[in-house]
Amino acid sequence: MEEIHVASDSLRRIWRISEDLQTPLTDTSRWRIVSRPHAWRPPTDMYETDEAIIIRVEVAGMREADFTISLTERSLTIRGIRQDTPERRAYHQLEIPFGEFSSEVELPYAVVSDKVDAVYRDGFLRITLPIAQPKHIKVEGQ
Repeated sequence: MEEIHVASDSLRRIWRISEDLQTPLTDTSRWRIVSRPHAWRPPTDMYETDEAIIIRVEVAGMREADFTISLTERSLTIRGIRQDTPERRAYHQLEIPFGEFSSEVELPYAVVSDKVDAVYRDGFLRITLPIAQPKHIKVEGQ
């Protein structure tokens, strides 16, 4: 199988063209084009304090409305799209990723989901997840 990767600037997708070498050369159905979205992962830190787990994501040039954050049990997912400027230009160097991004982290402890707080400031998204404390149950006698 031969693979050719071509990045599309306008759609930010990767196209894969594959050829099955076992089919005769006269068979035109041997070529397939498959579209896969390309998502990048921003630098993500996770640390804890005495009361909370802190997630810090470095992703400049965004607005608060550009983020989607979801918490399922002990899995936190952060998604968004960082838009590139619409002006046309010829890059001499391109290192800043644009387009769809996703970062997923597994939390080491259960958290209090209704007290999670997210703040975006100075190019950093900071998510504070309070650590769930064990519930002590009092046993009463008759």
